[in-house]
Amino acid sequence: VLPQLCVWYGECGVASGDKRYNCAYDGPPIALPEDGYDLMQELCPGLFFGNVSACCDVRQLQTLKNNLQLPLQFLSRCPSCFYNLINLFCELTCSPNQSDFLNVTSTIPYYDPILKQNKSSITELQYFIGERFANAMYNACKDVEAPSSNVKALGLLCGKDVKDCNATNWIEYMFSKDNGQTPFSIIPIFSDVPVHGMNPMNNATKGCNESMDDSTGPCSCQDCSIVCGPKPQPPPLPTPWLLFGLDAVYVIMWISYMGFLLIFFALVFGVWCYRRRHFVSEYTPIDSNIAFSVNSHRDNGKITWGERLGERFENGLRMTFTSWGAFCVRNPRPVILFSVVFIAMCCSGFVYVKATTNPVDLWSAPSSQARKEKEYFDTHFGPFFRTEQLIIQAPNSHPSTYSPYPSGADVPFGPPLSKEILHQVLDLQDAIVNITASFDNETVMLKDICLAPLAPYNNNCTILSVLNYFQNSHSVLDHTIGDEFFVYADYHTHFLYCVRAPASLNDTSLLHDPCLGTFGGPVFPWLVLGGYDDDNYNNATALVITFPVNNYYNDSRKLMKALAWEKEFINFLKNYGNPNLTISFSAERSIEDEINRESKSDIGTVLISYTVMFVYISIALGHIQSCRRLLVDSKISLGIAGILIVLSSVACSVGIFSYFGIPLTLIVIEVIPFLVLAIGVDNIFIIVQTLQRDERLQGETLDKQIGRVLGDVAPSMFLSSFSETVAFFLGTLSTMPAVRTFSLFAGMAVLIDFILQVTCFVSLLGLDIKRQERNRLDILCCIKSNEEMSGVQRPESILFLFFKNLYSPYLLKDWMRPIVIAVFVGVLSFSTAVMHNVEIGLDQSLSMPDDSYVMDYFNQLSKYLHAGPPVYFVLEEGHNYTSLEGQNMVCGGMGCNNDSLVQQVFNAAEIGSYTRIGYAPSSWIDDYFDWVKPQSSCCRVYNTTGQFCNASVTDPSCTRCRPLTQEGKQRPQGKDFMTFLPMFLLDNPNPKCGKGGHAAYNSAVNFINNKSDVGATYFMTYHTVLKTSSDFIDAMKKARVIADNITETMGIKEKNYRVFPYSVFYVFYEQYLTIVHDAIFNLCISLGSIFLVTTLLLGFEVWAAVIVSITIAMIIINMFGVMWLWGISLNAVSLVNLVMSCGIAVEFCSHVTRAFTVSTKGSRVERAEEALSHMGSSVFSGITLTKFGGIVVLAFSKSQIFKIFYFRMYLAMVLLGATHGLIFLPVLLSYIGPSVNKAKTRATQERTRGTERERLLYF
Repeated sequence: VLPQLCVWYGECGVASGDKRYNCAYDGPPIALPEDGYDLMQELCPGLFFGNVSACCDVRQLQTLKNNLQLPLQFLSRCPSCFYNLINLFCELTCSPNQSDFLNVTSTIPYYDPILKQNKSSITELQYFIGERFANAMYNACKDVEAPSSNVKALGLLCGKDVKDCNATNWIEYMFSKDNGQTPFSIIPIFSDVPVHGMNPMNNATKGCNESMDDSTGPCSCQDCSIVCGPKPQPPPLPTPWLLFGLDAVYVIMWISYMGFLLIFFALVFGVWCYRRRHFVSEYTPIDSNIAFSVNSHRDNGKITWGERLGERFENGLRMTFTSWGAFCVRNPRPVILFSVVFIAMCCSGFVYVKATTNPVDLWSAPSSQARKEKEYFDTHFGPFFRTEQLIIQAPNSHPSTYSPYPSGADVPFGPPLSKEILHQVLDLQDAIVNITASFDNETVMLKDICLAPLAPYNNNCTILSVLNYFQNSHSVLDHTIGDEFFVYADYHTHFLYCVRAPASLNDTSLLHDPCLGTFGGPVFPWLVLGGYDDDNYNNATALVITFPVNNYYNDSRKLMKALAWEKEFINFLKNYGNPNLTISFSAERSIEDEINRESKSDIGTVLISYTVMFVYISIALGHIQSCRRLLVDSKISLGIAGILIVLSSVACSVGIFSYFGIPLTLIVIEVIPFLVLAIGVDNIFIIVQTLQRDERLQGETLDKQIGRVLGDVAPSMFLSSFSETVAFFLGTLSTMPAVRTFSLFAGMAVLIDFILQVTCFVSLLGLDIKRQERNRLDILCCIKSNEEMSGVQRPESILFLFFKNLYSPYLLKDWMRPIVIAVFVGVLSFSTAVMHNVEIGLDQSLSMPDDSYVMDYFNQLSKYLHAGPPVYFVLEEGHNYTSLEGQNMVCGGMGCNNDSLVQQVFNAAEIGSYTRIGYAPSSWIDDYFDWVKPQSSCCRVYNTTGQFCNASVTDPSCTRCRPLTQEGKQRPQGKDFMTFLPMFLLDNPNPKCGKGGHAAYNSAVNFINNKSDVGATYFMTYHTVLKTSSDFIDAMKKARVIADNITETMGIKEKNYRVFPYSVFYVFYEQYLTIVHDAIFNLCISLGSIFLVTTLLLGFEVWAAVIVSITIAMIIINMFGVMWLWGISLNAVSLVNLVMSCGIAVEFCSHVTRAFTVSTKGSRVERAEEALSHMGSSVFSGITLTKFGGIVVLAFSKSQIFKIFYFRMYLAMVLLGATHGLIFLPVLLSYIGPSVNKAKTRATQERTRGTERERLLYF
């Protein structure tokens, strides 16, 4: 056996600072004094045997302990990793066989003043290490996580990026003098065989999947990939549904359409051949009743009870409105007065009017899951902070290259990372910190409102900026170490270290500057740099600076201060000029500010739009016989009165609901006047134009005539208004606040509008006709015209004649009708095929004006940002953290379950491209366990008072929290757990202990029952970069799936608490998870109610109601087709518009259908022609032209939302409504319209017998 020999013993001479050299000694190992036994047992239990002879004294053991503090905090999560590491250092420091594998290569003389002896200090030595040992040690440690900084621990301990770290360069870095910890050079030489007569140190190692001893388990899955098994794989993408290599829906719709065309044209051709055989003349009109020979022979057969009931109902309506109309014309003053009083009473509700601009209230229902989770988060952890953010580029700078000293590959640096630019950005940052705003005669600065996690010990604001690596200091940025020839270390060196170890308090280069932010927390590089590739942060092309500002949950005064400061912040940046910097920025208030600015700028556009409609209505209502009677026959005052009635109904609706405390929204203000104008103006045109076409009967007074006309048209108006009202009121069943509010206000406005039209407007119409008959001028009704009314029959309006003589006959020609059906069914098939491709969501940038600074910010955000929004996995109150079982369900370190909360989020981050979780979660509980370990110097208390003693305090009365026994090394449980947890959460990180939880976790743990229990807690990570609406929706969906899965595997479902994810955007995007269901529900409810009301009010004509419903359904489906073509996504705004298009479609369809059912002409074609002639012109002039003028103006709006959701959708709505109501519907009715109601025919004959109308109707 070879004798045991040392190479050193004891410490000699100061190397630098508090670091000392070891003394050269080549004798046998010396017995350790007993006061060193505890240390030896703690650090190197493998050498604690016999009389404990070793090559180190107590002081060397103490130095070893101090030097192992940092690796201990990060690697002790995985005991076998730490065991191997300690083995490496124990053999180096104390092994009795040192001379086998250590070779001293350089010493300097030293005189020991105490022993008065000459000695030698070792300044360099070689350490021969087995390759097998080195690789095994590296493999056991390479996966260990550093939970608070979301990175691998070796990234903090290897001096290199994790991906460049391997066994040799890790050990070389730990032994290099340049790392700032090692006092002299130790040169590792790796070999498994003896070399230069030395036997490499090749002790036995432990794999991370092995237990170190009986009391510890293998490392956790998170820290040891071998334990986990294979890396999780994202599930395969769902295979698209294809037929013949094309989208299956397209193929099915194409085949269906072709099949329809075949059958339809075969039927048409069959009917044509049948008629050629049975009728002599080519020109006999086809009576469609032959093809569908229901009641084909007129007036033979009995009248059914259904027809009689329908006729009675129809007659009842007619008589009611006739007598009512006559009453209103006879008593105009009381009716008008009563209407004005009613309007005034309703409008008095304006005193209580409230408008909602808070986006949370606009987009999410108070009862929705996301809203409840937001409330839970805000009450337990405080609301999510307000964010002020800048994205800075340096357009005039060029990339540079840094050459490390003394050797190493060149490192490229992006343009904004040059020192000059960083100084300029720091000036800008300081200027922002010094912005002052005033609120209520107080000055407000950033320091009054910012997030300062370590206050009151450290009041520095959290500023997430690359300059916080340099403590926001010009002098630290300029700090360099070198001589006149070389720069050994400068800001490049510091930057490269800090992006790897953002939580470090010593960059281990020659600079020894800290990386930790001045606010006490780490600054993660992915939050402050943009435009780099992979993890090469040095290639960044943009800097991101974020100022988190406190959000105040229930303190409006403090919130106003923050708003005042944000306003100054925005003004400052708008006026900031530096040619070397391009800045995009946004404050928390920016979006709301810009939406408000946009609403104001669009008021002009909306007013012009309404003015165009007003002017058109005022002119179009008049029926001017000659130029000389222009001012008498015009109906400007009546038109204005009609419009005022329409607007009053909107005002009444707002007033009534304001009484009940229901707040207004922007959508209500923008959409409802438009909707009610469409419906209301249409009714005005129908009344006025029908009266203009009517002849007064012999001996009939004006009130009787207007009454009779109202009896004819009011049922039709009542039908459309009532079905719209019911449809809208049922729309309030929706869960979406925007849709619900719109439906309430719209339903009420349409109802009041109808009531005012059949009362107030009819009285005003009577007064206007009297004025006209007395030859008084319009508007200036005191002045009388000399031009008498001609006795000749008044000519029909050009539009009416066009519809009657040209359009209707042409549209209903035999060859034209099949073409119309084929085209419309084709368009319907196309829309059905593309419906499922309509995008869901609302792109944030659409809500901004084109010229907004926020638009620029959004563009840069999607281009440069590398981390998405933070996401918190919240474990609700009720979990027991003090039991071993409860801890294992949550934590991610050694002994934790493989499906614990932290582990499942970690697994999700492994496949971030699928789960949209970007990083491993920061876990307070794992850091707490590392912090409380007796081996670390973090958790200490004064042995006199039991108070906490920070690691940086040097006081002999500070003792470990827990004893260095087997039991003490276990995790704290029960009362112990709760005793030390508050200390951990108040401990600030320092060089001796980097695990203090104050900055990282202060708000993550909620104490209950007077700090005797842990309530709700969260584990934070980040989403991956989210750019489009679909990304946000998907991220939220996936996070909820992960949280539900965690709740499931923890087995806590039945215990009344759960895990849920929370991110600040969930509240806005939750609606899109159910929007398809909401849209189907709302539109079906609307259609169903329209069908029922139409059935009832058409006198139980079920088939007619079916036809109206089919046409409206076609319009809605075609709206989806237009949305797909024109890139309009489905969201609350477009859903409101779709519900509204249901209402406007009723207007287009119901009047023509009712005219068809009451027509008593012989064949369906004739009835369709009559209905189209009489009602078509009013519908066309009333809605189509009125709206068209107004819509075109919206195209010039500054706001994208207006252009896309209002201009495009309204245009589509009016065009589709008009084409279906005035082209498709008459043709459909001419084919399959309901047959003539015989009871109605007879009643009409009775009513018109002996009059001029009988001759018109029947001869």
